[in-house]
Amino acid sequence: MTFSRIQDTPLRVESFAPIQQFPQCGGIGVFIGTVRNHHDGKAVQALKYTAYVPVAEKMIRQIEQDIQQKHQVHYVRVIHRVGYLDIGEKAILAIAYAEHRREAFAACEEAVERVKHEVPVWKEEFYLDGTSQFVSGCCIRHDHATV
Repeated sequence: MTFSRIQDTPLRVESFAPIQQFPQCGGIGVFIGTVRNHHDGKAVQALKYTAYVPVAEKMIRQIEQDIQQKHQVHYVRVIHRVGYLDIGEKAILAIAYAEHRREAFAACEEAVERVKHEVPVWKEEFYLDGTSQFVSGCCIRHDHATV
């Protein structure tokens, strides 16, 4: 199944290939990241994610391939949302299918960490007090050790 890794519409778990296509897999690792209502002591009203889509797509696909080989999993996919998101909306989905849960969890966690810290997706937070700011540490963060 082919789909965009960067999407501007609400994210759905149904976008991923069904586990039935991977009968050798007994473990599914899933992560759903949502918009929370606070950050660093400030009340968050909404977020806006922006990305340089051609590069972000390419980088996410490469991360998926790297993780698939490293963890010996059969399927790894990540989708990141762009645009304005309200509290509770899904910002990132990641899924990994593996023969066992340990590999599925490890692959899913590493996929999320790498996408959040390596891929050119920028997060701007809008606060209830009317201010906003870009969140430092997102995208191209070199001080983060990957799993």
